[in-house]
Amino acid sequence: MENRVAHLEKRIRGNLERLGFELHSFKVEWYNAVLPSAFHLPYSENTLAFVVLSIPAMFDKAFKPFLKNQLLEKIHDPVDQCVFHHLSLVRENLADLRVNIMYDYEMLPNRKPRFLAQTAAHVSGAAYYYQRKDVQQDPWGEKKIYGVCIHPCYGGWFAIRALLIFPDVEAPFLQQNLPVDCVRTEGEKIELLDKFNFHWQDWSYRDIIEVKEKYSEEQKMYFATPPAERLKLLGLQGGLKRNTMY
Repeated sequence: MENRVAHLEKRIRGNLERLGFELHSFKVEWYNAVLPSAFHLPYSENTLAFVVLSIPAMFDKAFKPFLKNQLLEKIHDPVDQCVFHHLSLVRENLADLRVNIMYDYEMLPNRKPRFLAQTAAHVSGAAYYYQRKDVQQDPWGEKKIYGVCIHPCYGGWFAIRALLIFPDVEAPFLQQNLPVDCVRTEGEKIELLDKFNFHWQDWSYRDIIEVKEKYSEEQKMYFATPPAERLKLLGLQGGLKRNTMY
């Protein structure tokens, strides 16, 4: 069974890593253990799952080629459709296995997200989910403070995109990799949560640690541009038509 899981992970990595995605494994038990039952994933505790992240390279390696090659009549969110496209190819390449894919933008009928992305990233060891409980001298009083994940290599310059869950694959032996607590001091943690909650538009929270790579200027400009104008920014406005292969 252990070799089966390692082989499966290798197959998925072969499809995704060259495109600017990261893959991190976890057991459903780890996720459910830190959440109220209303947010539990409905699988047995040893069920194998992977969280999929996009790192800065995804923009050039996956997203821009996707827009040029997959000409669509109607694009709701091009990045979401790009991720959907590449994970659909993963599903096709794993036709011998049952895989359930949950995307970060999907909601349940009760308007709750299908999964809590930052919790999944934390329990998989992909990124540390900093919350106000990580601060001993809480300075915010009655203010609502949202948490944020920081990647040990990319800081805040990444995104959590999806979960891959394999209902028929159990991994009772899987060892948990704890996330790297890379925002070391109390002052830096306060600074991070301040910047994320009150100054997120200036991107500064993403640089709370020294990073290996960040979004290119083109990529930052794309995400800072109103959605209706983004395709024009990339020179693709008016070039959309239906591709029946999609």
